[in-house]
Amino acid sequence: MLGSHRHVTPGNALLAGGAGLLLGLLANPMRKLAVQAPTMLKKVWDEALAAEHKATLALMDLIEKTTEQDTGRRSILLAQLKHAIGKHSFQEENTVYAMMRQRELLEPAKALNEDHAEIKQFLFELTEMPKSDPQWIGKVRALRTELEEHMRLEENDHFPRLRRALSEEENQHLSAAMNKEGLKLA
Repeated sequence: MLGSHRHVTPGNALLAGGAGLLLGLLANPMRKLAVQAPTMLKKVWDEALAAEHKATLALMDLIEKTTEQDTGRRSILLAQLKHAIGKHSFQEENTVYAMMRQRELLEPAKALNEDHAEIKQFLFELTEMPKSDPQWIGKVRALRTELEEHMRLEENDHFPRLRRALSEEENQHLSAAMNKEGLKLA
């Protein structure tokens, strides 16, 4: 047998343990980068958020294809949806909406924050409902309607207004700040 004559020394064990520790320490930052990468690849904050909107709707498509018997799948997909929306909301609330308020777009920023609260309420109710409840998928569809309206307002009205109000340098800064916030929850 090849390799059966190897002798494990304390130095080799220590080296292997150190390598394992290093890999463990690198795993979480690498995972975070992988989660945030699709957003970071879009160079401008509003395009990145629009891409996240599309990804969220694709996740909703998967949820809507489930049946009352798919309780495990519904639970997993709902957890993924909650994470995606939570990260997305965190980015928007801590950077984009804050910048909107700074640029005197107070009412739209307030309305968008209120939308987020309503969306989080939907997510809470979906979490609390049995996944086999015949009303569950109807609540998912109501959430989708709210999300689509929120996304439409952002993409077609509020974000273009903010982007135009900012210089190219300020837009780049907002993109970097948004990605930094996203990495915190990725």
